[in-house]
Amino acid sequence: MAIEMKKVSAGKLRAIGYDAGARVLQIEFDDGRVMQYQAVGQELWRRLSTSGSMSSYFRDNIEEEFTARRVR
Repeated sequence: MAIEMKKVSAGKLRAIGYDAGARVLQIEFDDGRVMQYQAVGQELWRRLSTSGSMSSYFRDNIEEEFTARRVR
């Protein structure tokens, strides 16, 4: 599954992407890791991608709440 990534500069986050059909959020971190978070709803993606403090939103609402799988 290739997820289109949008480059960001928010704390440790370097790029974010979302597959609405699979409900998978993909995050690239500043250390090169790429993680996929399963079962993330579209509203959560919308809030993350438009947040003024993306890094904090990710930490508070996604990082500990969803199952992550490392893809790189």
